[in-house]
Amino acid sequence: MSSIRGNFRNTATSIGELDYVLLVCYVALVAIGWLMIYSAGGAYKTSLFDLGTNAGKQLLFIVACMVLLFFIQMLDWTFWRALAFPIYIVSLIVLAGTLVFGREVNGANAWYQFGGFSFQPSEIVKFSTCLAMASYLSGTGVHLRDTRTRLVAFALFLVPALVILLQKDTGSALVFFSFLLVLYREGLPGGWYALAFGSALMGILGLMYPPLSVSMVVLLVSAGRIAWIHEMPRPWWIALLVLAAFAYWGDDLLGWLWEQPWFAGAKGELPVEFIALWGPLALLLAFWLVVFFKNYWKKNLIIQRRLQLIALVTFLACGIAFAAGYAYTLLPPHQQQRIRLWLNPAEAAADTRGSAYNLLHSKMAIGSGGLFGKGLFEGNMTKLKYVPEQTTDFIFCTVGEEHGFVGVVGVIGLFFVMLYRITQIAERQRSNFSRIYAYSVAGVIFVHVVINLGMTMGLFPIIGIPLPFISAGGSSLIGFTLMVGVLLKLDSRRNLA
Repeated sequence: MSSIRGNFRNTATSIGELDYVLLVCYVALVAIGWLMIYSAGGAYKTSLFDLGTNAGKQLLFIVACMVLLFFIQMLDWTFWRALAFPIYIVSLIVLAGTLVFGREVNGANAWYQFGGFSFQPSEIVKFSTCLAMASYLSGTGVHLRDTRTRLVAFALFLVPALVILLQKDTGSALVFFSFLLVLYREGLPGGWYALAFGSALMGILGLMYPPLSVSMVVLLVSAGRIAWIHEMPRPWWIALLVLAAFAYWGDDLLGWLWEQPWFAGAKGELPVEFIALWGPLALLLAFWLVVFFKNYWKKNLIIQRRLQLIALVTFLACGIAFAAGYAYTLLPPHQQQRIRLWLNPAEAAADTRGSAYNLLHSKMAIGSGGLFGKGLFEGNMTKLKYVPEQTTDFIFCTVGEEHGFVGVVGVIGLFFVMLYRITQIAERQRSNFSRIYAYSVAGVIFVHVVINLGMTMGLFPIIGIPLPFISAGGSSLIGFTLMVGVLLKLDSRRNLA
């Protein structure tokens, strides 16, 4: 009898053993979310339990998630570590199944349909990837200093991200890059993150400006860097300035040249447009190669390696600028439009009834709330449904309009307290598995919150990901409930690890 009691004590979690701060944040955000869905969907005009409304469905999922949360606390905490990879593999198979059996919604083939309900497996895969990452990185002999470990760790989150990209759900795929945060905490060198941020910057520049122009600037800066390091004499700097001027005014100069009568004979024999487009870049590349090899030959190994690194970064930056422009053409038209409006706010302001409709009305709804908001159920833009998807991707607009700046700060504050508490929980774990899992959960929630709030305010392009615990959607709520529930369970048994 005593052994049975001991086993139950090691399995079940009592209320007193749960982390109250995290639990209260979870319950508060879920409650606020349902209230906002209830208001935004106009469900206050119908029964609370009407499954024909978003609020009725969400209430059903909330009850199910409370049962799920209780069930998780009854399981042995070692269950999640022992079955982390089987859960991950099964969830990947279910995720890939949407490519064949899934239902298309808003251009993405990412849902299964069951009667009046739909299920999005990518939300569950985020949870299973947290488990898999924690299980792998906490294994014996696994160190992020090793190339093999890095490749496997990257593959764990890139494989599901690739499948989700095939579903044409770009927003959900981007969330998986949140696992870079836990890899940094576990020792991935900072140089990888400098490379990632630099690549992102070059990609954005490649979308904002012609890739040829971006590449010419990169070559100029790189050549100047080499000349500065090796203290090259004045004539080289003069040549660099002349090339910079030619790169800037080259089109005008060549245009003037083509119009001269004495050039008319040669004009018909030359590929004029090709020279005007690629000529400045070719001259800059030739100059860069001369500067590079002048300082590379007959130098010691340390200088050569430094120059090799500069060359690698230079051509990687140019390649990313061109690749970004090419990748942009592969996106669906509506995603191209969203990116263009994000990069050109003036165009968005002028397109009030076109592709910028969602963004402009989102910002109007949030701004119209003022300091204290218009009051619960009193949001005009919410009631009249000016903002599409206002119970899911744009639920934050309802918070801003009905509860104003105070409500917005309150919701953001709850997320901040939750994330801060999760990091505290992570650092007090004795088990590496529990610590890595906690940081993985924090990363996923953080990226979701930042991107969702950013897109509703025009800081990021509209890519369609839910606000954790608040947006309508059973798959999202179940996925985040699993993350928080398992974390509460692992933390309650941190002294047994």
